[in-house]
Amino acid sequence: MADKILDTKGLNCPLPILKAKKAILDVPSGGTLEVLATDPGSVADFQAFCRQTKHTLVEQTEAAGVFRFLIQRTA
Repeated sequence: MADKILDTKGLNCPLPILKAKKAILDVPSGGTLEVLATDPGSVADFQAFCRQTKHTLVEQTEAAGVFRFLIQRTA
């Protein structure tokens, strides 16, 4: 179970990333943020976001057009 869930379904780039960047600040260090998105471009965006911010992309799945990202916050 994630510490925080962010629903960005229906939003296009760059809004899911911008909202995730803000939301992860509310997650404790070591905690997780679950992001739900429908923009296919979000897959590459969240991979790049985690590389650049050093957060860990724990899991990435897709079901019925909804992409789910589980991101663990680093310090």
